[in-house]
Amino acid sequence: MGKLFILIISIFLYSCSAQYHLNKAIKKGFKCDETGDTIRITTLDSIPVIVNDTIVWEKFISTKDTVIKYKNVYVPKTRIQLKREYKIKIKTIYKDKVVEKAEARAEGKKNRPKGNLNLLFVGVGIGLLLSYLWKYAKKSLI
Repeated sequence: MGKLFILIISIFLYSCSAQYHLNKAIKKGFKCDETGDTIRITTLDSIPVIVNDTIVWEKFISTKDTVIKYKNVYVPKTRIQLKREYKIKIKTIYKDKVVEKAEARAEGKKNRPKGNLNLLFVGVGIGLLLSYLWKYAKKSLI
């Protein structure tokens, strides 16, 4: 039992170091750029100086430089994140296409000339009347 306990503890103590994980991330595309910027602060100061029993304020300008460092971190996206982004792009393209088709159909219906149905019914009525008259004329001639 004691040997098993020592084995388990040694497995937990022998784990991956931070350097190992950093090198692995760098191989996959991790970038951490440390950049800096310098800010110059100018101040106007004055100090009292005694000259001939009078106090005179002398003014002087002092500057201080401050360096600001910040890190730009680029973390590569996983396959699942890339897949989701691709699906979202495809869905938006598909929905845009559907909207364009619907707009084209609506515009086509607006521009379509409206037919006169009364003229159609009158034409059908005249055709039926002529066919009836033709049959009646055939019977009377024979």
